[in-house]
Amino acid sequence: MDYALSRSNMIEGQIKTNRVADPYVLDAMGAVPREVFVPTSKKGVAYIDDALEVGNGRFVLEPMVLARMLETAELDENDIVLDIGCNTGYSTAVLAKIVSMVVAIESDEELATAATNNLSQIGIDNAVVVTGDMKEGVEKQAPYNVILFNGAVSHLPDSIKNQLADGGRLLVIEQGKATMSNVCVYTRNGDIFSKHDIMEAGVATLPGFEKEA
Repeated sequence: MDYALSRSNMIEGQIKTNRVADPYVLDAMGAVPREVFVPTSKKGVAYIDDALEVGNGRFVLEPMVLARMLETAELDENDIVLDIGCNTGYSTAVLAKIVSMVVAIESDEELATAATNNLSQIGIDNAVVVTGDMKEGVEKQAPYNVILFNGAVSHLPDSIKNQLADGGRLLVIEQGKATMSNVCVYTRNGDIFSKHDIMEAGVATLPGFEKEA
């Protein structure tokens, strides 16, 4: 299979057609081999316009959803980013192609190990994967210019919000009442967090962020 052609088709047919024009995002997503980050059985469909399950009920985000989030983040080459729920590391790899440093956190030890191996396989050396409680973030590396959630959440913990730098952007998918969730960005100005909605999307929930019974 011609994965390079599939990547090009993903950029042209899925991402650009959904109003994503940031050249850094387009270049990064065009450079990262998505097929590396999915199970062998899914490599043939690595570039479809959908989220892909990578094991243990976890999913790599749909390309268009990730691209819209990254463009909204207005990433800068000097940014330090916290990637929450990185699963197999695809979002971490894309981010690492754009920013200075990525700190990724994953609660599933098996997926965290896979992410580390995948990032090493494609030569990413400006990202680190931490295994731990995703609700706590990685405080010792804070503050972060950008924080990205790789799944839907029912609530946004203060422990995460407090790790965002002044002027930073936090991209999160907030669970809705039905099957669709709200993708939005929070911008920090001192102790004030302003919110802007981006789009709706059907996205799986991150473990630990489910709605309480």
